[in-house]
Amino acid sequence: MSDLTDRQPLLSPRPSPRSDVEIYRMWEIYKAVNARVKAGGEVVSLLVGEPTLPPPARAAEAAIRALSDGRTIGYTEALGMTRLREGIAQLYRQRYELDIPVRRIAVTTGTSSGFMLAFMAAFEAGQTVAVAEPSYPAYRGALKAVDLVPHRLGTDAGTGYRVTPAMIDALPAQVAGLVIASPANPTGTMLDAADLHGIVAACRRRGLWLIVDELYHGVGYGRPAATALAAGDDVIVINGFSKYWGMTGWRIGWLALPDRLVQRVEALTGSLQISAPTLSQIAAIAALDCDDEMRARVAAYARNRDALLAALPRFGIDNFAPPDGAFYLYADVGGFTDDSVAFCRRMLDETGVVAAPGVDFDTAQGHRFIRLSFCMDAAVIDEAIRRLEPWFRAQNRR
Repeated sequence: MSDLTDRQPLLSPRPSPRSDVEIYRMWEIYKAVNARVKAGGEVVSLLVGEPTLPPPARAAEAAIRALSDGRTIGYTEALGMTRLREGIAQLYRQRYELDIPVRRIAVTTGTSSGFMLAFMAAFEAGQTVAVAEPSYPAYRGALKAVDLVPHRLGTDAGTGYRVTPAMIDALPAQVAGLVIASPANPTGTMLDAADLHGIVAACRRRGLWLIVDELYHGVGYGRPAATALAAGDDVIVINGFSKYWGMTGWRIGWLALPDRLVQRVEALTGSLQISAPTLSQIAAIAALDCDDEMRARVAAYARNRDALLAALPRFGIDNFAPPDGAFYLYADVGGFTDDSVAFCRRMLDETGVVAAPGVDFDTAQGHRFIRLSFCMDAAVIDEAIRRLEPWFRAQNRR
């Protein structure tokens, strides 16, 4: 009888894309920031896309009341509290003059779980999904985590980082879906209604699922954002309360789904998370009625955006697309470096200002880009500019 240790498995498991989920290179910068702070050094952070102001006052008050009243904070239905789903449907009526049925809205544990649920509901394991780059790196990681294969669809500043129908028509035959964002992280690119209609039509021609990240809706400069839902009810839209409402740690988002995916998402939600956090849902209901407070914050972001747009040419940076929305500037520093991670580390060491390296956002060209976040107090932006301007002028150009 042979030794069990000599036996080979009858079947070799299929290699899983999840084994290739990357760790963000940004975490290297986080570690350097923490080490600098621990040593007593100053840090002026333009690193993260996390609004620094507290959540809307009425949202916090609603959560406090729920706790103070001795209410049992238990589970909700898998798709979320009816009042919150009705409030989100009302948001679509007010912002976009769209009637999205409540039955098509699913509340999620942040947009991160929204992406996981959408990917699992729409695709079969092993399928290929195109991702417009530069983009939020968690799209790739989430796809790989559920055994899907991301395919890079590159864009550049020359077209304002926009995806076009021609790009979709040229995608390889094996691609089953497309992920885009508007406004986008890290570029701030916002697609208008005509852009979105053209993209939706191209995806229909190819039989592709279209997943659109609309998390930064409400944070726009000069014009309101258009929703892909206006182009048809076969689009999957993801949104949430993290950015416009500044409720990042509350982990509350939503999906607007085609009817044929609702039951799948409900089943997956019940199995994976039961429901989104109830206390956060209570706060989110109140947040929907806080537009006046939020618009004042967006005006502050606009001021920061304008300050950085004026400063970048003085730094010697002239290849960037002014952001239409969100709160980031994606800047080409290829005249100074071909290693954005090392560049961000050196900038932190020599100026105390920290930004995000572009390699996380673009797997092909990110080595020559950095992302500057401007969702913080104006004094932070002004201090960053004060420190960076002489530093950039002193750099040797390649």
